[in-house]
Amino acid sequence: MKTFANAWLGKGFGTNPELASGDISRSLGPERDFFAGVTGITPSPLLNLPERAADLGIGTLFIKDERNRLGLGSFKALGAAYAIAKQAFSKIEEGTAQDPATALNGTTFVCASAGNHGLSLAEGARMFGAAAVVFVSETVPEAFADRLRNRGARVVRAGAIYEDSMAEAERQASENGWQLLSDSTWPGMTAPGRDVMEGYLIMGTEIEEQIAEPPTHVFLQAGVGGLAAGCASSARTSWGDAVTIVVVEPEAAPALQASIAAGKPVVAPGPVSNMGRLDCKEPSHLALKFLALHANRFATITDEEANETVSWLKDHDLATTPSGAAGLAALHHAKGQFEDLGLTAQSRVLCYLSEGPEHG
Repeated sequence: MKTFANAWLGKGFGTNPELASGDISRSLGPERDFFAGVTGITPSPLLNLPERAADLGIGTLFIKDERNRLGLGSFKALGAAYAIAKQAFSKIEEGTAQDPATALNGTTFVCASAGNHGLSLAEGARMFGAAAVVFVSETVPEAFADRLRNRGARVVRAGAIYEDSMAEAERQASENGWQLLSDSTWPGMTAPGRDVMEGYLIMGTEIEEQIAEPPTHVFLQAGVGGLAAGCASSARTSWGDAVTIVVVEPEAAPALQASIAAGKPVVAPGPVSNMGRLDCKEPSHLALKFLALHANRFATITDEEANETVSWLKDHDLATTPSGAAGLAALHHAKGQFEDLGLTAQSRVLCYLSEGPEHG
């Protein structure tokens, strides 16, 4: 594991023409209650694991367990589905729709996905009367495509890799008048990704009500950066500058870290990582801007370190994937770097199990 301090902490990138304009959300409005009412969402568990904390040499280990969120198996159930619910809420508020189940009839949402974002989009579209089209690459298992179909989505295979399927999703969305709902942001495409990240604030509001004592550290896994930015936003809102935020990426895909080093968004090519959900070579612009301002440190972990942590967690009935365990993997392999990270035997650390084990 490698770590480095964020030189932009507290000042951010400032005005940069290479960055998308705008910012991420910091609080939830009445849309949260609307979303909860339609979905029946309940808080996911916040685990307090003293024996695992002792294994790691820290005082307290809190784990926000997102493995069963809304029956979709990951934190991303709060993302696209919430963004779609926000549109339905607006239509009901303005009086152009009355029934949530049909509020978005005639609308088609489209995305590219290698995993959980597509499931969230499919479920959100189904709940509010919209159609869903999910583009997947040739490498996505057919078992996952079937899970999407079972949620009502039309699945289109396009290209050898995720970037190919994303390009085709963009093309067909423009051609057919569909709404592209990405979990990333870039110039000219910020509102959908911002709303997806806003849904992740739900985790933070739950934690604030669940936690007995504020954490001293939060470890956040990152792909394009949506989870990390959303959860960092909640942490800063709840606990201010007292909490140390560590953003964790695969060594093979350090898009955020490379962009922080460059002072602008850059592509960070590398080999394929076993942390497939986090194997993103280009950051979300709004997430990058927020993390440049608020993250204390960045870390990269190897595929081997992620696998070791998955095995350790499985031995303690906490089954997940390398992506789901990535934040914990950095903490798990932090021995020898405690001083750099500000960790002590009294530290209270919050991590996220962001998804359950693979299906099929």
